[in-house]
Amino acid sequence: MNPSEFDHLLSERLAQFHQHNLLRKLRQIDGPQAIHIQIDGKPRLNFSSNDYLGLANDPALKSQAANAVALYGAGSGSSRLICGSLSVHHELETALAQFKQTEAALTFSAGYAAALGAITALVGKGDVIVIDRLAHACIVDAARLSGARLLVYPHNDMDRLEQILRRLDRGAQKPSPASRARILIATESVFSMDGDLAPLRDLADLKDRYGAWLMVDEAHATGLYGPNRRGLIEDQKVSDRIEVQMGTLSKAIGSSGGFICGSRLLIDCLINRARTFIFSTAPCPASAAAAIAALQVIASPEGAHRLDHLRRLAGRFSEGMAKIGDATARSSPPATRLDPPFRAIHPWILGEESAALQMSTRLDQAGFLVPAIRFPAVAKGAARLRITFTSNHTFEEVESLLKALDPSQTT
Repeated sequence: MNPSEFDHLLSERLAQFHQHNLLRKLRQIDGPQAIHIQIDGKPRLNFSSNDYLGLANDPALKSQAANAVALYGAGSGSSRLICGSLSVHHELETALAQFKQTEAALTFSAGYAAALGAITALVGKGDVIVIDRLAHACIVDAARLSGARLLVYPHNDMDRLEQILRRLDRGAQKPSPASRARILIATESVFSMDGDLAPLRDLADLKDRYGAWLMVDEAHATGLYGPNRRGLIEDQKVSDRIEVQMGTLSKAIGSSGGFICGSRLLIDCLINRARTFIFSTAPCPASAAAAIAALQVIASPEGAHRLDHLRRLAGRFSEGMAKIGDATARSSPPATRLDPPFRAIHPWILGEESAALQMSTRLDQAGFLVPAIRFPAVAKGAARLRITFTSNHTFEEVESLLKALDPSQTT
């Protein structure tokens, strides 16, 4: 294919994206990750960040990151198994294991890399992976890449999951545990696009009953749930029943990277089998040092204070949305079996991609950043605004967003 044909093909594909209201462009943010940002020289009030506890631009994290650069340099220079395994990486993994109350932890360059590395290391051809229909794309892609048989159960439908597991159990041909297909169940604990919760106790009961393993992605739960803010696994008291705990350093922890927590044997296996770990340069020292500082904040009284403020902000928004009117209420997602006690993630489902784009544009013109979430991030016809809160927001800012969303306040 010559260059002109290649360009023509790409142009056609982009035109199709545009035709279906799925074309995306990057927004240049002029400044740090914050609530008040600048886009194209104009101020915006940001209600789209995953920096739930407001740590991404926190002085303590920036100070520790700067110290790490001074001590270790800007980059790690190699993969962990060559010469890139710096002491700051080991310190972070010790801190993560202590925080999550597991034997060990392993960090990756991103949460996506953690999922791909762990799942493909644990299951393969002849095995089965069963995932929630709304599981994150990293879990879906890892499942497909693993070569294992992929099965999907309806969102949070434990009855359907048990039917799948029962069928797999009855269909097992080989009685020896060592020769039977391995079954891995994978789910998010807090679902990234809906903000609702997985029934982890029910999941743990089912995986025990049918001899499966359970992998839980705590990306949007770490720092926000549990008496010690360790995540939904702690909150639902199943810490000792989850084989694989996954998470990210880029949400409430305010840094970047991903991690897996679990037994020492699990981590040793991943060090030797997880290709996204083996064949990737180690994360930069600054991000590791910042994550260590963030874990200290999260575990402290300051972390509890930040979470309490976030909960109250989210509660006020939910109250306000309930009063806006029936038109808005119909756009809210149906309650699931475990509706959260509070939503740091509040989806406003508008349906068609064009409707979500129009609402996002209207908010942008009013000075708010709330991007439209469209396929493939969500199902076709389920486009939405994904409104998120951080502990750096104020009640006044939440009230201003509510006013902008209220149809009765627009002309």
